[in-house]
Amino acid sequence: MQPDILSLAILEMCRMRRGSNFCPSEVVRWVYPQDWRYFMDDVRRSMMDLYRQGKIVVTQGGIPVGLEEMPKGPVRIQGFSET
Repeated sequence: MQPDILSLAILEMCRMRRGSNFCPSEVVRWVYPQDWRYFMDDVRRSMMDLYRQGKIVVTQGGIPVGLEEMPKGPVRIQGFSET
């Protein structure tokens, strides 16, 4: 399966942030600055796909979310620190 542009952008933002967390809207605003709201559901789907693959961590209130369903409300994305 080939990664989509939003998955690649999430992973790149993780690399640039070096372990700091960020909001999914930051990714979509970076990729689609004019129409970012339109792509929020897409970025959240890409985020959860990467989370289920073990490539990122998705938290809500500082606690990792469940893998099975889309979290409701604000979440944060965090990559794994490179050591």
